[in-house]
Amino acid sequence: MSGKLVVRMAELEIEPSMLESYRTLLVEEIEASVAREEGVLSLNAVCLKDNPSSIRILEVYANREAYEAHLKTPHFLKYKNETSGMVTSLTLIDVDPIMMRGKS
Repeated sequence: MSGKLVVRMAELEIEPSMLESYRTLLVEEIEASVAREEGVLSLNAVCLKDNPSSIRILEVYANREAYEAHLKTPHFLKYKNETSGMVTSLTLIDVDPIMMRGKS
């Protein structure tokens, strides 16, 4: 795939009473996206140690087209629909990578 990487940081606040259900749906969505979408290069989710309801997701897409395609997939739409009442706050931040490396 060609084009400039799209890298985003998502900052989410989850209703604490729904956290386990949210996490289950998030894991399902991340696994499906990485497995089925060539343009989804990585999705990494973490929570703040002192506040597990504060979730951060680093999203890396091959290009803008891959990102736009991701938003239309059945697994992403399922995640968005089923978690809509669980997410109390969502901030999407476009970021520029400085250095990103990982091991399999």
